[in-house]
Amino acid sequence: MIDTSLFQLVCFYAFAAVTVVAALSVITLRNSVHAVLALVLTFFSTACIWMLAEAEFLAIALIVVYVGAVMVLFLFVVMMLDIDQEKIREGFVKYLPVGLVVAVVMLVEMLGLIGVRVMHAQTMGENPATAAGMSNTAWLGMALYSQYLLPFEIAALILTVGVIAAVALTLRQRTGARKQHASEQVAVRAKDRVRIIKMAAERPVETPPAAPVQESKP
Repeated sequence: MIDTSLFQLVCFYAFAAVTVVAALSVITLRNSVHAVLALVLTFFSTACIWMLAEAEFLAIALIVVYVGAVMVLFLFVVMMLDIDQEKIREGFVKYLPVGLVVAVVMLVEMLGLIGVRVMHAQTMGENPATAAGMSNTAWLGMALYSQYLLPFEIAALILTVGVIAAVALTLRQRTGARKQHASEQVAVRAKDRVRIIKMAAERPVETPPAAPVQESKP
């Protein structure tokens, strides 16, 4: 009989390895479309790790929102744009030392947080979803819409204001730009665009035929 904890550990290492390799492929692949597909694989592998951690809601949200919507949009934009790869490589090499320093600092901070969590692992309580006998998604929904309803509504209001502000910024007046006025197009009437004029018929003036040209003989 296969040990469940050993099987989960093997799955975790397998998903983690795929996630790291796919994440490195995002910044090393030369083809932009291949890089986007590698990012999709990174998100999917991360969602599998969250499923092992019993965070079903985060895993489903990552698949539905990012992989199913955002990354498809990114892939469409990348395929539609003509990106100059040489300039991108020049910028990547130029800022590579700074990026490595930032990556090392972030790695040290993450390892420090993991160490602190391991030190206080004994003091942490049981998973509230497991204690309540509910799934992670059900418990999160109950807590979000009962205990944290006001912060949730405030966050939704802030996001709505951000969307309205983004639309307002894109609708600013620009000189020389052509745009449609939907209200004026809907309110237009046929008699304002077409005018029928009644005119008396006139016979065309007949012109006499031209006299033939005689060729002069030498």
